[in-house]
Amino acid sequence: MCSWKCKFSTESRFTVHMSVSKPPPPPSTSHLAIPPSSSSSSTPSSSASSPSATPHSTGPPPPSPVKISMQEHFAINVCPGPILPIPQISDFFPRFHDYPCTPPPPREKKILKEETFNGETGGGYKDGERRGENDGDREEVVDSDDDDTYLGTLEFSLLFDQENNCLHCTIHKAKGLKAMDSNGLADPYVKLHLLPGASKANKLRTKTLKNTLNPVWNETLVYHGITAADMTTKTLRLCVCDMDRLGRNEFIGEVRVALKKLKEGENKRYNMGLERIAQNKETNNQTVEQGAVVAEEERGRILVSLCYNTEKGCLLVGIIRCAHLAAMDSNGYSDPFVKIILQPDMGKKSKYKTTVKKKTLNPEFNEEFSYEVSLDQLAKKTLEISVWDYDLGMSNDFIGGVELGINANGQRLRHWFECLKNKGKKVEYWHTLTQQGAPSSDKAD
Repeated sequence: MCSWKCKFSTESRFTVHMSVSKPPPPPSTSHLAIPPSSSSSSTPSSSASSPSATPHSTGPPPPSPVKISMQEHFAINVCPGPILPIPQISDFFPRFHDYPCTPPPPREKKILKEETFNGETGGGYKDGERRGENDGDREEVVDSDDDDTYLGTLEFSLLFDQENNCLHCTIHKAKGLKAMDSNGLADPYVKLHLLPGASKANKLRTKTLKNTLNPVWNETLVYHGITAADMTTKTLRLCVCDMDRLGRNEFIGEVRVALKKLKEGENKRYNMGLERIAQNKETNNQTVEQGAVVAEEERGRILVSLCYNTEKGCLLVGIIRCAHLAAMDSNGYSDPFVKIILQPDMGKKSKYKTTVKKKTLNPEFNEEFSYEVSLDQLAKKTLEISVWDYDLGMSNDFIGGVELGINANGQRLRHWFECLKNKGKKVEYWHTLTQQGAPSSDKAD
């Protein structure tokens, strides 16, 4: 009976550590007050009533009753069992331990069987299992708790049209996307970039679908000015994001496809699991040794058609479109227009200018201009084509240019020769804009 009382007294002292401290009891007595026997009850009472007699008593002092605080009283009555210590915050968040912790063993990640679409395979992952990642995220901060989160799948198809230098990207649908809004749904859209060199110039995006985790787009986006050389070096990145009107759009996941695996004229269909791969500058540094090529790519490209009409004795120059132009305005876009000059200068009849396309880096003009010149004289002339950014009240900014003629080389010279050789036939070529292609005798008017 005595040991049981001692147990509760010790536990009560441990539990109510915030109570007022009291002097410890004598070592020879119990922690709880034991009422004296009836035979000796008169002696303590007489000694307690007479304070002057206590110093003169020869025997040991009687045990004083232990005072129990209200907190201890409730602890004993409410918690008769063993009292456990309060959990520390480090028990819930092991990363906050002051001492090194042994990391848990890695989970086994199993890859689902590949699904086949038109003879093409694409990998998927089970719920809660994804491929490891090695980058940071450009748009959103990657949370470590998302490493094993199922983000969904994206189904799309790619077609490369080498004759027209076009890459057709058809976004079909997505399944099982991660919920990003408070209602348990998302407002998803797909954003496309060409790597390396991701910018607004090569960004395409689908429409936004509201309140769904299984969106169906069936939307085709086209990249113009894609050559066979681009297909061997470029990678297509497809990002699925959640539209947020009141804040920043949230990144859900992405997939990447190396275009070198895509054959010309083949319509390849993919069904790939979204990953939390980072979107940083590492892809822009992959072609450091090809700095000259990247510098030219940053200016953009232009699609030009040439045709010499023998019946009218004139050269027809068609400015069809531009692609991936350099951004010259603070909003990340340009207001481009094209100027063409046939050198040597023949006066006002040798200068033409297209209309201005507002706020775009991939303008489509489809405008044609005519020069009355004989075939013999045309062989000695040079056609200067330049792309400008229109600025109201200021001098226009030069974006890039290209020269076609007898003094050109490479594909520019080939384009000029084919025009002179195939009279009456329209010949179209894509040309890369360069900073050296500025008009020699014309200002940015």
